[in-house]
Amino acid sequence: MVAIHQTVRPAAPPARGRRRRRVRPATVAAFLAPALALFLLLVVTPILVAAYASAFKWNGFGVPSDFVGWDNFTRAFADPTFRGDLWRAFVLVALSLLVQLPAALGLAMLLNQPLRGRAVYRLLFFAPYVLSEVTTAVLFTLVFSPNRGLGDTLSRLLGAEAGAVFADPDTVLLAVFLVVSWKYFGLHMVLFLAARQGIPRELTEAATTDGATAWQTFRHVTLPLLGPTIRISVFLSVIGTIQLFDMVWVLTGGGPIHASETMAVTMYQFGFRRFEVGYASAISIVMFALSFAFALVYQRVVMRRDTEGAVTTRGVQG
Repeated sequence: MVAIHQTVRPAAPPARGRRRRRVRPATVAAFLAPALALFLLLVVTPILVAAYASAFKWNGFGVPSDFVGWDNFTRAFADPTFRGDLWRAFVLVALSLLVQLPAALGLAMLLNQPLRGRAVYRLLFFAPYVLSEVTTAVLFTLVFSPNRGLGDTLSRLLGAEAGAVFADPDTVLLAVFLVVSWKYFGLHMVLFLAARQGIPRELTEAATTDGATAWQTFRHVTLPLLGPTIRISVFLSVIGTIQLFDMVWVLTGGGPIHASETMAVTMYQFGFRRFEVGYASAISIVMFALSFAFALVYQRVVMRRDTEGAVTTRGVQG
């Protein structure tokens, strides 16, 4: 017999998974360069120019040469009008957090119920957000014109004479808040509604099965799960109020006697009406500092719980 010898080859080692592809720095730079260039040109450069101009007494023509240091900032905080702008911003923020957002949340919960025609209601409440701020301001200027039935009724509800709600210093800020709420109410409602629909039905059904009432289910199940969306809405409301300009400018121009003026309106008045660009730049830097400080603190303290679970991975797996 002839012996047949077979060569036994060792088994191939098990696969260790898919290899990671190293991303080349040139590829990363190519993708980041356009966005980074736009960011530097449209965001960083104006901030640096405004910070530089705020240190000069400058009318906007030629090259700034009259250096005044911190005098523009000292003047801003010594100006009763600018301090009033800060107070009015605080009032609008408080009204938004205490009235606008809770009302939007309540309506979102209502429209989450199986109502007939709820899609139409959602569209009607969201439609004002699609309009521009200028269009909204012009619309309400017509609504609150004298001898308008709806405008006269709303004026009396706000405590002003018929058609004079924007001319009364005691009611103009409330009227501005009414217009702002009408404009942005639908945005917050849609955010809350989308978050509510993302909550699994099994959680609320389990709470109901355990004997929880509708209020207890909302308080201990729905509301905590809506926390991230509520915190985002609060952030948008505060930042939007600090930067509020075009709607106020078209509605009232900041009047009467500065009763509805905001920081952005004051900045525009001094920068483009009185040609005190250095002082207006100082006001813009104060607005930026307030927005940046609030965003930083809010993200680190309030929204920290929403980002603690984020996982960062190194490399890109192919």
